[in-house]
Amino acid sequence: MTQVYIAAGSNVEPERHLTVAVRELERHFPGVRFSSWYRNRAVGFEGDDFINFVAGFPTDLSVEELIARLQFIEALCGRTREAPRWAPRTMDLDVLLYGDLVRQTPSLKLPRPDLLKRAYMLGPLADLAPEVVHPTEGLTIGELWRRFDRAAHPLVVVRPGGEGGV
Repeated sequence: MTQVYIAAGSNVEPERHLTVAVRELERHFPGVRFSSWYRNRAVGFEGDDFINFVAGFPTDLSVEELIARLQFIEALCGRTREAPRWAPRTMDLDVLLYGDLVRQTPSLKLPRPDLLKRAYMLGPLADLAPEVVHPTEGLTIGELWRRFDRAAHPLVVVRPGGEGGV
């Protein structure tokens, strides 16, 4: 079994779509664990705020099979593959870490390169798995998060089903 961490995010009816994603992740990946949910500004375009979380689970699926399963869940949330890259999303599910796999191909980059640049990925991952060692950096996710410039990339904890902090 390979331990996998994925980021989930939505800025189109985010609570509804993230709730669907949680339900489907629980159905497909028994033992899945979730970080807190965080609100943050859209990155790369002007748009409504996103709500994001990270999920972690063990799987026997290959990375390609995992991506296909995640794309199925995205489709259940109304995501189409033709959507522009920097645009509003009903659902975005991205593989951050697939065990210690390091792969750099045109279609797949692992660990996800922007994990170390995006608070909405690194912060929730640090909540969930601070002791995991980043495969190329050689530091724990917790240490990488402690070094991150959080003031430049604020996150606000939100409760599923309601606004505001915990």
